[in-house]
Amino acid sequence: MKILLSALEPSSNLHLQSLIKKMDNNLDFMGIFDPHILPHSTPICTSQEFSVMGFSDVLYKIPFIIRIKKEMLKAASYADKILLMDSSSFNIPLAKNIKKKGYKGEIIYYILPQVWVWKQWRARILEQYCDKLAAILPFETSYYQSKAQFVGNPLLDELPSLEDIKHGNKEVAFLPGSRATEIRHLFPIFAQVATILRAEGYTTTLIIPHALKDKNIESLYGNIDGFHISFDAISILSRCFFAFICSGTATLQAALLGTPFVLAYRTKPFDYWIARTFINPKYVGLANILCHKMGKNIFHQELLQNDVNIHSLLYAFRNTKRDIFLQTAYDLRNYLQHGSAEIVAKWLTNKN
Repeated sequence: MKILLSALEPSSNLHLQSLIKKMDNNLDFMGIFDPHILPHSTPICTSQEFSVMGFSDVLYKIPFIIRIKKEMLKAASYADKILLMDSSSFNIPLAKNIKKKGYKGEIIYYILPQVWVWKQWRARILEQYCDKLAAILPFETSYYQSKAQFVGNPLLDELPSLEDIKHGNKEVAFLPGSRATEIRHLFPIFAQVATILRAEGYTTTLIIPHALKDKNIESLYGNIDGFHISFDAISILSRCFFAFICSGTATLQAALLGTPFVLAYRTKPFDYWIARTFINPKYVGLANILCHKMGKNIFHQELLQNDVNIHSLLYAFRNTKRDIFLQTAYDLRNYLQHGSAEIVAKWLTNKN
């Protein structure tokens, strides 16, 4: 069976890794994904080649994106099933074009776009051009008519149980994101905070996405002296005392692990203005969004743009109530129920 994959985001590839473990070894994969996840398959392009952040960055990638869309559309004609993961600005038009070309197989969309934040009309388009929609948050299904099913959350396939976690008291983790722009905006501030904490006896660990493992780390981050380096976010977040995290999947990982953290996010002023003008979300962190949906108080700080500075980051570090993070981890896990890989794997292998 041939499966066409479109997994552009680092988080999508993390979830793809768990999904692959649930499927047969005789499947043939093609499309967009990280090569280390499927070493015996050759992608049309890698997810890192799509690494952009913000509205303005996309402009520089337009010729490349057009070319890859054409190659994906051609590859779809050979696929028995198609799995689209996250990245709605790329994957929704792709699904539409594939169906309009007369594709008769199933298109499965896994990690649905955040239609509860903005562009609710995307839900209607997804139902029109996709066959199955895998919702990973319980409340998502209410935005769709019939095709969306809550399948569980992929992080619960990947994280250890809370009973197996024991956080230390001297290791602090720094996760400045996976895109070059994120790293450029956040890491210099994180590095200054780390210097202060090391002087107080803390060990500082820089967590680098696995997809960047073969890259020139110093060209991306600059001076990393004093940091321990890790490519395993889950392992470090499971044991560290505190984490400084760029927005994204890592914030929900930390929340589900009961790890105290602060969300810090900086981007280009123009991109921030666009987001605040046309989206203006009440909360940025997914864990805070989930708590709000559950009727509970938000529990972690969100520092944005100029509020991300040495003073505010250290204040968050020194004033976090650790017991709240642990209780929230239990609440969130109960709300999300179970992992999602098993159900999606059955959809892909016709075992449902």
